Amino acid sequence: MAEEKKGLFQRLKEGLSKTHKGLVDKVDQAILGRKKIDEGLYDELEEILVTSDLGVQTSYKLIERVRERLRRGESDDAALVKKYLKEEILSILKGTGSGIDTRRAKPFVIMVVGVNGVGKTTTIGKLASRYRGEGRSVLLSAGDTFRAAAVEQLEVWGERSGCGVIKHKEGSDPSAVLFDALKAAQGRGTDILIADTAGRLHTKTNLMEELKKTRRVVEREAPGAPHEVLLVLDATTGQNAVSQAKLFKEAVEITGIVLTKLDGTAKGGVVISIVDELKIPVKFIGIGEGVEDLRPFEPSEFVEALF
Repeated sequence: MAEEKKGLFQRLKEGLSKTHKGLVDKVDQAILGRKKIDEGLYDELEEILVTSDLGVQTSYKLIERVRERLRRGESDDAALVKKYLKEEILSILKGTGSGIDTRRAKPFVIMVVGVNGVGKTTTIGKLASRYRGEGRSVLLSAGDTFRAAAVEQLEVWGERSGCGVIKHKEGSDPSAVLFDALKAAQGRGTDILIADTAGRLHTKTNLMEELKKTRRVVEREAPGAPHEVLLVLDATTGQNAVSQAKLFKEAVEITGIVLTKLDGTAKGGVVISIVDELKIPVKFIGIGEGVEDLRPFEPSEFVEALF
């Protein structure tokens, strides 16, 4: 077990290597050789954080906290800067993550939202595989009816993980698909229902209206559901992911974030920005192609791997 944990941590570390280079290596370079801390160092650090996609607001907050701690300790030892920065990043992320408790309702309904191209359907497939691996029964609702091949993609995941898929023909009403899926899950005594939803561009108001309608159908047919509304974001889009999250949060009350493609980007700092600005917990992160590469987000493990 310890060996497996070490292997997973190593994969996380490798997955975050580009973000580490863009953030931590640059912090090291800024501090290197400096005996004392001056305004120039703070400015340089803030620029490093902003360019690592932590966002202006979060970057400023972190630098101010580090500055305050150094002032309180009356130290001008530049080596402490990195230590404090790491601790302050962890304090922002603390209280988020650790996946989802799916045993608090049956069927436990997870609505998955996000624009096309972020890895929404793949995330659903990996979640389904994960829960099937835990011995739970899972049903998938193919509600992204506007995107060609989305239904077929979900069916492939269904076959792979041994889950049923409820679908209608392409272009049909997404909330009608979910209505049928919910009835099927209730009738079959299914543990978990994972619903794919429309993913057309977030700038189109019709998408948000569609999602609101889908949510209303769930609430009406299963009081207390959806139990989770997960927003899938692509880490490679950096601060654009934060803008997307704001729009989705306004429309459908997001309960958690799944951040995909962390292994392919230097913009992994966006995790910190999302949690800090939006106060939405990150529940899962994706650090590779494999099913096991979608994993519950553990803040302390993430920060250790990053630094």
